Order: sequence, then structure tokens, then C-alpha cells
Amino acid sequence: MAVPAIVPEFGHPQPPEPGLTPEEVIARAETIAATLVPRQHEVEERTFYGLDVHERFREAGFYRILVPRRYGGYEFGVDTFIRVSMALCRGCPSTGWMYTLGAAHALAVATLFDERVQDEVFAGGDFICPATVLPAGTAVRAPDGGWTINGTWSYCSGSPYASHFLGHVLVTPEEGAEPVPMMFIAPRDQWRRLDDWGALMGLKGSGSHSITIENGHIPAHYAMDTHLSLLSVTDGTPGAALHGNPMYGGGPMSFMVVESGALAVGIAKGAVDAYEDLMRSRNTLFPPIVPRTEDPDFQYWYGEASGLIATAEAAIMNTIHEWQRMCEEGPAAFTRERELHLASVVREVVRLAWRAVEHYAFPTAGSSAVRTGERIERHWRDLSTVMSHGGIAIFLNAMAVREYARVKLGVEH
Repeated sequence: MAVPAIVPEFGHPQPPEPGLTPEEVIARAETIAATLVPRQHEVEERTFYGLDVHERFREAGFYRILVPRRYGGYEFGVDTFIRVSMALCRGCPSTGWMYTLGAAHALAVATLFDERVQDEVFAGGDFICPATVLPAGTAVRAPDGGWTINGTWSYCSGSPYASHFLGHVLVTPEEGAEPVPMMFIAPRDQWRRLDDWGALMGLKGSGSHSITIENGHIPAHYAMDTHLSLLSVTDGTPGAALHGNPMYGGGPMSFMVVESGALAVGIAKGAVDAYEDLMRSRNTLFPPIVPRTEDPDFQYWYGEASGLIATAEAAIMNTIHEWQRMCEEGPAAFTRERELHLASVVREVVRLAWRAVEHYAFPTAGSSAVRTGERIERHWRDLSTVMSHGGIAIFLNAMAVREYARVKLGVEH
């Protein structure tokens, strides 16, 4: 086995392809996405994408896009990551969702945890870490000062091939006191995945299984006495200081909100791809009987859906670029007002993507095209499930815009 090259300034192994560019990794995602289309049924049956697909992702460098260069990652940036995520969702929503919510949290870990933690959790180079924000289970101090964790956490998208898990637990600091949240990161040998996914209407293959920990041991430095949503980066972050890249000084929660918009856009693009195939292969139902491509109504519906999705994609990429500009400005740019403003834009991105599919593509595709297992049916079903996600249905659709108005107008809570 060849000895890996060393990055001189860090003394750590280089990534497998030191010369890989963002453009190349995006092109790889688009090529792979095309091969995912005929495998959607298989992914749903298994409830996660296959080992061969996982290996292709690994070889393509997808699990290192957001991992810092210090640890053999590519550190390409969130815009590259979002492009890859949208491409994969376009081919197979479940696969894209599972990949994105597994690989994305490299950014949060590289931003929030200190050097000692990062040295340990990023040691493998590839990093897959599902995360949940709902606290569950218990944490008790261990004799060595660490924590003994017990509990089960649901909706851990990306868990089948994960190397770590980022979760929350409620801890009672002292007798009679109110429990407080604690965020922790658990290595793979401290938890197991339950075989409990696949019963939802959509995203059946997204690998969103539950994770359970039974008397797991978490070192003290793997835990933070807070909740991810309560963390502020305005005073700086360990990651920005450690890596010298402002990307690791941005707000992790606002980035997670942007992810949801990108996933919705990718799924909607796949639905319109399927609609276009139907237009090219089917005729109209009523006279004059002509190919759908020649019918004014189908032309209108296709054009409306395409325009909505193009607008949504432009908005989500502009939001990502705004997030990156805020990183360049410095951590103080990530005020609650500006992060909530980004969330309000993402809300409209999701609505545009949903309208394109729900209002135009799905109802006019024809009943035979929306039978169970048909591509457009699956994309509609998956996007419907996305719309029921708590981060969208509750936070984006109501809380985010209300809170933005309160902050902007200076209204007391």
C-alpha cells in the first residue's frame, strides 16, 4: 500500500485526489445521478442506497467535500456541496436526502468543536454524521468525567454508513433544577442503527433510521452544554480559528435551513425531468390527438413548472452565496435577524419547488403516470414528505418569518 502524501503545513494526509476541483466533483455527481434513476425502487425496498453506491460516493470524494484540508478533506465550500446534493436528489430523492443529511454535518462539527475533538473524529478522512435536534435519552457523569449515554433518537438520516452521530440529550445539572440540553458527538462504536425505517409515504430509501445508545461512553470533550439552535457564532468559532477559513465561522443552523431548500429544488427538478419524458413519449387525450410537445396546454404547464424551479434554484444559490458573504464579513455578521432573513427566502424556495410539482406536473401527467413506482409519482410523494418535515412545515412556514419580523421591528418576545 502506498504511503499517503503529507500536507506540509499540517502534517496530515492529503485527500485521495489532491488535484480534484469543485467543477469535477459536481460533474461526477451529475453523472452518478443519471445512474440512480432506474434504481429508485431498489433503494426504497432496502430503505437506503446500496453499498456499491456508497463506494462510488466515497471514491468520488463526496464525503470529504466539507471536511477541512487539515484532515485530508477537500474543503470545497458549501456551494459545491449544495450543487452535489441537488444533482443527487434530481436522480433519486431518497439517495440525495440520505447523502446530504449524512455528509452535511462535517461543517457543524468543524465549526463548533475544538481541535482535540476534530483531530479524533476527522481522523478517517471520510465523515458521515447524521444529526437530530430533538433531545432524548439520559446522560450521567462517568467516573472519568465523561458521560454515560442511554437513549434512542429517531429520523437519523444517513445512519446506514455513518461514522458518527450528533445528538442532544437533556441533563439535570443538580437535584431540583430544570434539565438543560447537551449536544454530543458519538463515534460509530458507541451506537447501533435500528431497522425501523421505510413506513412513511415518501423518502422511504433515505436511511432515516433510529439510532440507539446503550450505556455508551462519551468523553467529556465530545459534549457541549447547549443546544445547536441556541449556539451563536457572533463571537467567533473554534473552527474559523483552527482552519483559517471563514466557512467554518458561519451559522450551522442557517446552513441546515438552506439544505432543505436545495433538497426540495433537486427533487422538483427530477419531477420535471419525468414530466418532460412523458411529453416526448405520449400524445394528448382529446382531439386533436398530437404529441404533448405540440400541445399548447402541455407547453404552458411545462413552461410554468420549469420557470418556477429555475427561480427557486436561482434563489437558493443566491442564498448560499449570501451565507458565504456573511462568512467573509466575519462571525458578527451572523445575527439572528440576518439568519432569519435567509430562512424566509428559503421558505419561498421550497414553496416554488412544491408549486411546480403539485400544481403543474403531477396533476397533468395523467393517472397512468402517477401509479405507484412511476418516477413522477415517487418525486411527488418524496416532496410531499419533505413538506411535512418539522423544519419546513413548522419552522419555515410560521416561526421563521414571525421571528424575523419581531427581531427586525424590535418587538419584545
